[in-house]
Amino acid sequence: MKYTYPPGATPLNADEASGLIPDHITTQDALNEWEQQNILDGLNWALKQHKRELLDDLFVRDLHKKMFDKTWKWAGTYRRSNKNIGIEWQMIPVELRNLFADVSFQIEHNSFPPDELATRFHHRLVAIHPFPNGNGRHARMMADLLIQRLEGEPFSWGGRSLVQHGDERERYIAALQAADKEDYTLLMEFVRS
Repeated sequence: MKYTYPPGATPLNADEASGLIPDHITTQDALNEWEQQNILDGLNWALKQHKRELLDDLFVRDLHKKMFDKTWKWAGTYRRSNKNIGIEWQMIPVELRNLFADVSFQIEHNSFPPDELATRFHHRLVAIHPFPNGNGRHARMMADLLIQRLEGEPFSWGGRSLVQHGDERERYIAALQAADKEDYTLLMEFVRS
């Protein structure tokens, strides 16, 4: 199968691409559709986990696994190579622990309003980029779970799929890039658009 990637997506290396589980998938559209159903299974699982600690290494990996376990053999496993985005792969566990500690502190001390806190959490999780693929979708679900734990409503994320190339994806990528420069205005607007 030939993979096509929209702008800002993380290409798979040959080893990662060989981890595709369903052997009947031969097009990118079929893969996207298959993954979307798997992601819905992951969401259903996540919504039942209200007693589990959300800001936790095990939960992050379990959620990714549940979102992609019918699609990729490596689902729930941190990447073991560097990508076009993200930190050095060896630093992933450390940076995730730092993120969880920071967000826990921010929650405890009301450092930001809930929407801003969850938006900043999402941005930082995407920047770490812990998995070979699916990081944006995983980080969006994590942010939605966090905002719900903070008694807010899940974000709308532009109201459309961000998997395919299009205006909404371009707005999302531009908002993430602005947040890379400490300007969260566009991302804060996008999450509720």
